[in-house]
Amino acid sequence: MKQNSIVEKILELKKQKDVLILGHYYQVPEIQDISDFVGDSLNLSQKVTNTNNKIILFCGVHFMGETAKILNPSKKVIIPDLNAGCSLADSCEYEAFKKFKEQYPNHIVISYINCSAKIKTLSDIICTSGNAMQIVNSLPKDQKIIFAPDKNLGGYINRVTGRNMVLYNGSCEVHELLNAEHTLKIKKENPDAFLIAHPECNDSVLKLADYIGSTQGMIKYVKESENKKFLVATESGILHKLKTDNPEKEFIIVTNNASCACNDCRHMKLNTLEKVLYSLENETYEINLDEETIVKARKPIDNMLEISKKLGIIK
Repeated sequence: MKQNSIVEKILELKKQKDVLILGHYYQVPEIQDISDFVGDSLNLSQKVTNTNNKIILFCGVHFMGETAKILNPSKKVIIPDLNAGCSLADSCEYEAFKKFKEQYPNHIVISYINCSAKIKTLSDIICTSGNAMQIVNSLPKDQKIIFAPDKNLGGYINRVTGRNMVLYNGSCEVHELLNAEHTLKIKKENPDAFLIAHPECNDSVLKLADYIGSTQGMIKYVKESENKKFLVATESGILHKLKTDNPEKEFIIVTNNASCACNDCRHMKLNTLEKVLYSLENETYEINLDEETIVKARKPIDNMLEISKKLGIIK
């Protein structure tokens, strides 16, 4: 079936079945284009709390589908590919983190949203890269904190805020593989370019950046910047939005070596238009969570949304 026919069928089924299609910025361009709403983790978390649609089709990775289900337990939540996991979420297993947490009994747990529903049940507050800094700063300076699972995001927050949060040793393979040596080489080859980086990158790369921020933060920064050329240190799916918003500007994705022209998440890129169509036709693959997990996992998400509203990060 040709792409135009697939898109037409998707849009027809979406309307017929009352489906909200959510897409992450790291999805392939054609999925972003057919989504009702495209965003980063904070945008998408907020969006799924305000939907009346019968079905939510989440084009992202598994933990995102879980988050949508936690916030909408009565709705059917489906994802195009069950194998679309997350290396960061996988780096923090429930039993291992539970034992880790027990070593620090007087600490509260702030967990990055890129974690499983089970890890969320062990957390006090969830955060995203877009609000993590503000959430940490909203807590008393003497509050003891465990930050999980991303050691790079947690380390960046520690450096900027002067905190001493205990960090769990997890990371995203897409960002972790970027290295200072090759990044510096790309910078030297493009002296007129600004380097923008996601805080999931390791410290050596972040120290080279002209701007550090969430996916949404980078999109906003580029749009408002007078600079015409950017080096982008994050997953290459963001380029679709950057180029759409800024057709007159040039973007070069930062890779981990000279032989690679992209920086793709193998999990995000499992989703295709064909799989989206199949998911709509068969209402698969459904995310199911038990009631206890939903109740426990929702509390730290609600805490995040409440703090974000108080701080004026979201409305």
